[in-house]
Amino acid sequence: MATLNPYLNYPGTAEEAFNFYRSVFGGEFAMLQRYKDTPEAGTIAPEEADKIMHIALPISNGVTLMATDATSSMGQPFIPGNNFYLSLGAESEAEAEKLFNGLSAGGAVVMPLQKTFWGAYFGMFNDKFGIQWMVNYDYNEQE
Repeated sequence: MATLNPYLNYPGTAEEAFNFYRSVFGGEFAMLQRYKDTPEAGTIAPEEADKIMHIALPISNGVTLMATDATSSMGQPFIPGNNFYLSLGAESEAEAEKLFNGLSAGGAVVMPLQKTFWGAYFGMFNDKFGIQWMVNYDYNEQE
C-alpha cells in the first residue's frame, strides 16, 4: 500500500522552515541534500548551490514532511500556488506505474516515471483537477 506525504516548495527558505518544524515536532532529518551535492551541481546558479534539493522530517508514524527550494536555475521558479505536492511512496515499480498512470490520466505529466540518480523510480504530474503529485519508488528502501 502506498504512503502519502506532503511535499512543500520554498523560495529559498526550506532550511529555515524545516529547522522551525523540527523545533516543534522534534526528531531528526531523515534526509538533507543540497543542490551542490547532486550530479546537476554544475547547472545550479552559484547563489543557489547551498539551497535544499531535498529535506525530509518524519513527524509521526508513516508521515514525513518533505520539501525543496524551488530554484530558477533548475527551471522551478517559486510561484504561490505551486508550493506543494502530494507525494506517493509506492512499494514497487508496478505500483508506482499504476498510481502514476491512473492519477495522471487527463492531466499533464511534468516528469515521466524514470530511474533517478538518488536511487528511485520517480515522476511528477498535475492531475486533471490541477493537483500536483509525485510518485516515488525508492530502490534503497527495498534492499
